[in-house]
Amino acid sequence: MTLILASKSPSRMAMLDAAGVGYESIPAEIDERALEASFDGCTSTEIAEALSVAKAQAVASKTPGRLVLGSDSLVVCNGQRFDKPKDRGQAAEHLRFFSGKVMELHSAAAIVRDDTCEWSEATSAYLSVRELSPAFIEHYLDAEWPEVSHCVGVFRIEAMGVQLFEKIEGDHFTVLGMPLLPVLGALRELGELET
Repeated sequence: MTLILASKSPSRMAMLDAAGVGYESIPAEIDERALEASFDGCTSTEIAEALSVAKAQAVASKTPGRLVLGSDSLVVCNGQRFDKPKDRGQAAEHLRFFSGKVMELHSAAAIVRDDTCEWSEATSAYLSVRELSPAFIEHYLDAEWPEVSHCVGVFRIEAMGVQLFEKIEGDHFTVLGMPLLPVLGALRELGELET
């Protein structure tokens, strides 16, 4: 049985490819912002985990009997939650806000079959953003836009985004957008990977 990844994220697909995990990509069609609004009072990790489950459930409902992996990432900085930027101007605003602060990145994943969540987990990383000059922000967006338009936090750590930071605390895969090691452990327990 081939796993379904409920995402079209290049980073998540690259992680599974590199790990040798076979999958089929079927992006989830859900209104993430509307769902987030319904999670009032939840922590950022709880919201990321709930969105992961919702994405997996949306695809699982159309693919009976298949294991579906959903994943989500949230960025919080100074108590404010950030979504993917709507345009380059908003991306620059986000980067100016992040400058000199610690960005919290919460990544979660869930595995669902039919209407049952078989497993879910959320992890966090803390990224210290260096002081970013206006000239650097423009140079960075000249090089990385529009690729980072799909990235919460406006960066790809595997590309020029690494230049935004002076220190990172947390798992590398969490920073890439999915807690891969726990995902692999869950897939082994569910019989999807060799033990």
